[in-house]
Amino acid sequence: MTSAQIDDQGRGGPHPAAADTTTSAEGYRRALGARQIQMIAIGGAIGTGLFLGAGKAIAKAGPSLVLAYAVAGLVIFFIMRALGELLMYRPVSGSFSEYAREFVGPFAGFVTGWTYWLFWVVTGITEVTAAAQYMTYWFAVPPWVSALGFTIVLYGVNLISVKLFGELEFWFSMVKVTAIVGMILICAGILTLGFSDAGDTASVTHLWSEGGFFPHGIKGTLMTLQIVMFAFLAVELVGVTAGESKDPATVLPRAINTVPWRIAVFYVGALVMILSVVPWTAFSPGVSPFVEAFRKMGLGIGAGIVNFVVLTAALSSCNSGMYSTGRMLRDLALNGQGPKLFTRLTRGGTPLVGTTFSAVLMLAGVWINYRWPGDAFTYVVSFATISGMWAWIMILVSQLRYRRLAARGLLPQSSFRAPGAPYTSVFALVFIAAVVVMMGIDEDTRISLYCAPLWALILGVAYLVLRSRDPERRAAEAPAKR
Repeated sequence: MTSAQIDDQGRGGPHPAAADTTTSAEGYRRALGARQIQMIAIGGAIGTGLFLGAGKAIAKAGPSLVLAYAVAGLVIFFIMRALGELLMYRPVSGSFSEYAREFVGPFAGFVTGWTYWLFWVVTGITEVTAAAQYMTYWFAVPPWVSALGFTIVLYGVNLISVKLFGELEFWFSMVKVTAIVGMILICAGILTLGFSDAGDTASVTHLWSEGGFFPHGIKGTLMTLQIVMFAFLAVELVGVTAGESKDPATVLPRAINTVPWRIAVFYVGALVMILSVVPWTAFSPGVSPFVEAFRKMGLGIGAGIVNFVVLTAALSSCNSGMYSTGRMLRDLALNGQGPKLFTRLTRGGTPLVGTTFSAVLMLAGVWINYRWPGDAFTYVVSFATISGMWAWIMILVSQLRYRRLAARGLLPQSSFRAPGAPYTSVFALVFIAAVVVMMGIDEDTRISLYCAPLWALILGVAYLVLRSRDPERRAAEAPAKR
């Protein structure tokens, strides 16, 4: 039985609103318009990984970081087109968890749903903690007060309606986009007109004159891949909106097709401009390249501007976390892989219990982080990258399996086929495997690979317990040859 055949209380049978074009088969309201979906897609690719994490990556790779972002961006496009092909085959709010369940197996769907949920809970904890710290730049407010306030407000927004979530995410993304475009225009003006303190030395030759394009060799560039891929995490969030998009068949392909130019402008373009105006040697880990660039230009207001933008990026991530965790928990519950109480919706069509449960955990995590800011929490945070990439792996594997079935005539062909597949999907999988190897080599990120087997063990035990308590579902999940 599919999720479309289960109502919002977990009972079998067609959903009463399934025939309503303004309501999805899962009972969600189709309230997200093209404008909001586009900005959610754009915002998903722009986060604190660019505004803050790029400083460490520049120190490791120098100007060659531009190439790392370009290649990784191409891989992200392959992943998103694979997701788009699946979405046009069957647009559902459970997205890659649903596809993993259908094309790989029930256990794969179980692991994907809970892992993606954990990814967003951990990310939400770190981002709301960071947002509270950013507030101290202007106000002498205890961080826990800001963290509590932000969490309550975003929780309320996500419970009121999906349209309000989409509108808030639209403006969060608009701030990030405006900041990057503004930085690019300022840098372009400095390079052509020579104004500001950096005007006399600004030159595109900085991209190769300070120790070459690969100042630390190819290895230095490869070791930044984990940082680069972390910056792109959440780009897949647009897939979760499928069940609440007003016109998924039109809006989602358009949003996915904007991935190349988004990455070209916001990552490659911004870094090329910044590294042309300010030599890469001027940047250091832990310092935002945007803040440092403003300082070198003699623009004192830069630090305040970037602090506001990073605050916005953190709140945007928290907002997305609230949205996605509730949907993932409800999808799991609808498929008998989570507590049935997670199926409950508010009158506005938002997941009440799932969102509330995730918000409470985020608040608890924030409190733990303030109370005991030790290594244990850092280790948990490091798991976010590998858990986020698991969703990408499942997207690619599910698409490859779907393509084989569609080619045999067992399933309808998608109206939005991925170009170059299956070769592009295989390449993306190999690239992700290479990133995992780099994470194992790097002492700073190796811990995340230690956490993965522990989480897999927990999920494996939980799944066995779940099946043992439901013989009917165990029989229904028996492997069926297609």
